[in-house]
Amino acid sequence: MSKVTFTASRVGSFECPVGQKQSFLWDSKAHGLGLRSTPTGKPSYVFQSRYQNKTLRVTIGGVRVWSIPDAREKARELQRLLDEGRDPRIVKLEQISADTIAKQVVAEGLITIGDLWQEYIDSRSPSWAANTTRDHIRAGHMGGEERRRWSGKKTSPGVLSKLMRLKLTQLDLDAVEALAVHESHRLTSLRLGIRMFRTFLRWLIDDKKLAASIDIAYSNKLKRALGKPKPKSDHLLKQQLPAWFDNVGKLNNPYIKSYLVVLLLTGARRNELLSLKWDDVDFQWDSLHIRDKVEGQRVIPLTPYVSHLLMSLKRENEWVFYSPSSATGCLVEPYKALQQVSDGAGVIVTLHGLRRTFKSLSEWQEVPVGVVAQIMGHKPSATVEKHYTQRPLDLLRIHHIKLENWILAEAGVALPTNEHLLHVIRRGQSFA
Repeated sequence: MSKVTFTASRVGSFECPVGQKQSFLWDSKAHGLGLRSTPTGKPSYVFQSRYQNKTLRVTIGGVRVWSIPDAREKARELQRLLDEGRDPRIVKLEQISADTIAKQVVAEGLITIGDLWQEYIDSRSPSWAANTTRDHIRAGHMGGEERRRWSGKKTSPGVLSKLMRLKLTQLDLDAVEALAVHESHRLTSLRLGIRMFRTFLRWLIDDKKLAASIDIAYSNKLKRALGKPKPKSDHLLKQQLPAWFDNVGKLNNPYIKSYLVVLLLTGARRNELLSLKWDDVDFQWDSLHIRDKVEGQRVIPLTPYVSHLLMSLKRENEWVFYSPSSATGCLVEPYKALQQVSDGAGVIVTLHGLRRTFKSLSEWQEVPVGVVAQIMGHKPSATVEKHYTQRPLDLLRIHHIKLENWILAEAGVALPTNEHLLHVIRRGQSFA
């Protein structure tokens, strides 16, 4: 049979000649792909080949629905099935049957929202960050398990746990609004949970083709219950630094003690430092390689006091901030220690508030905004910053050491002197 290259004009003008019951036009680019036309119907794409020494023909779809590239790809897919020794017609019937059974099982209430939630996590987690997967697991967690660190205490249910027990047929507006009322005591977690749940509903509708309404997560009552999040502004003032540093010094754990101070002196994000490895610390060239959540990685100066703190830590494993009680071997939850320090100093500051403190204190030394943003890992906020300004590490070092020295002076912390620290200081001064 003769073949031609399918084009939009050839496909659009193809008709069945008068007096014939059907007519075919075959594509030269995809094996087995053809156009079939009858006197009474519109042309359709078909796939024709041989299976078990017999002619096999499968209808792909109408020319108004299928583009030429899509039809070619479908023909190649069907040919691959034949190459594997599988009949495309049987494969299609099996798929239809599986989808029908799955929908019937859900409709009959044999699958809960928790089952679908877990399937959603399994399907999407390969493209998620580790923290995103963790947040989804926590939100749907049913609670009641023994805590590893505190014997006799149970884990708390996740913010979406009450929905996880429901069948899909029971999921409605009243259930979501009742959840919002019940979890109103932890609004930040609730807002995150509802955002994740909205995306989950879209997955149910678009990917699973299940009957669910996205509107149940957008009611006015729910929006009022969630409220509008207020931007947090906690940070340490200049005059609060002596009390805060003094109480950090009272901690018994050297890893937590160093972690909190380094968090303040680098302006890094909480998890960026928790995941810091010894391979990321370069004492020779005085630099820290930070795993940046925005850019993937950024390199910042290893300032004298931070260098002193890290050199004083014992290397127990690959993690800089080691924890013997953690399953991962590194610090995971430094909140209690920070709360102890904050209570002792009479201040209110969170872990992210220490990052906010770094930015706020930089104003006292008039450190250029672009320098601070590059050290902290913020996106450039202007065209010149984004496309033209490229600051080398040694230029960052000048401003960073200057800011660190000022913070330590305000806190009344004396910088220990040894040969390595003098070397780091001289490296910074030599470029000033």
